[in-house]
Amino acid sequence: MAGGKLVVPDHPVIPFIEGDGIGRDITGPSQKVLDAAVEKAYGEKRKLVWMEVLAGKKAFEQTGEYLPAPTLEAFREYLVGIKGPLETPVGGGIRSLNVALRQTLDLYVCMRPVRWFKGVPSPIRFPDRVDMHIFRENTEDIYAGIEFMAGSDKAEKLRRFMETELGVDQVRFPESSSYGVKPISREGSERLVRASIRYAIERKLPSVTLVHKGNIMKFTEGAFKNYGYDLAEREFPADTFTWRQYEKVKAEKGKAEADQLLEAAKKTHKVIIKDVITDAFLQESLLHPFDHSVIATMNLNGDYISDQLAAMVGGIGISPGANINYDSGYAIFEATHGTAPNIVGTGKANPGSLILSGVMMLEYLGWDEAAEHVYDALDHTFSKRRVTSDLHAQMEGATLLTTEEFAQEIIANMH
Repeated sequence: MAGGKLVVPDHPVIPFIEGDGIGRDITGPSQKVLDAAVEKAYGEKRKLVWMEVLAGKKAFEQTGEYLPAPTLEAFREYLVGIKGPLETPVGGGIRSLNVALRQTLDLYVCMRPVRWFKGVPSPIRFPDRVDMHIFRENTEDIYAGIEFMAGSDKAEKLRRFMETELGVDQVRFPESSSYGVKPISREGSERLVRASIRYAIERKLPSVTLVHKGNIMKFTEGAFKNYGYDLAEREFPADTFTWRQYEKVKAEKGKAEADQLLEAAKKTHKVIIKDVITDAFLQESLLHPFDHSVIATMNLNGDYISDQLAAMVGGIGISPGANINYDSGYAIFEATHGTAPNIVGTGKANPGSLILSGVMMLEYLGWDEAAEHVYDALDHTFSKRRVTSDLHAQMEGATLLTTEEFAQEIIANMH
């Protein structure tokens, strides 16, 4: 990082975690696709230098640790890396390897773009109108892992403190309840919303939607909404127009004048900042996906939303993801699906999620020409209905390909 921007050499070292389960099946083919795209775009001038680091089951078998210190050191040194799916150890130890990586490196944005490729089955009528970019806060909310099991000493201490010191009497069965804490901070909310607005401005996207359940959780999710509006109006007054500003003008001067200001903002390509209650958003995103472009939301909401939107355009098998700290430059791109141990080694695994996560990585490096080669090749591949097992089962007249064959088909379609 220099001056707040990533400085990328022509031969960047990319630490990669193969992952558990089908990670071993999809990692090699995905790297071949990305290497081919870079070569197609830049010849011998640029090249990704892959460096394997260990995490998950493979790491435990070799080192006795699920997340060895050298792995974290590699991500800190080289900033940008990529990983396959990881199992979460059962019965103790690290709660989640994915969460541990995010929290250790403070990767506060989980970025999930959602777009449709022609030919991919979709449950909605107009999937071509889906073009959304999810910014999910990655370090707070109930994913902070502050929980106390019913019957434990800590749960009992918390219960007594809430009842005697805070006057809490809303818990229906207090003595048998487990408790969780939901931290939502101004700083955490603002840096997430700031990143989403900058992303929208840089890519000339029309809107940022703050998704929250502030009508019920007024001091956590409601605060997130207010923090988002505060930040937009304070830091981006020339580039944004908020619904809160619209409502204020409407109340003071009438709807006609508020509508005029909104239309003027759209004509001058200002980013419209709006908010939607979470349950309403889940419906709106299905019925009117074209009304939403960039989505900024908290951790749990973002988890739900990411998978629903992915299902609208083919499922998480071809859904990419990234965990990013836009301040430090740290970024880990990842397959968003699970380890699927039942199909390991069968050739049925779809490498699409990891490939597209690699495409996000190319864009993050500023190698947009290579990224476009993969997007274009995927369009051709899906249009020809030459796909892996998961999509083959949903597509009439499709040709079934193995994991490796699918990757080679993408490479062949880089025109």
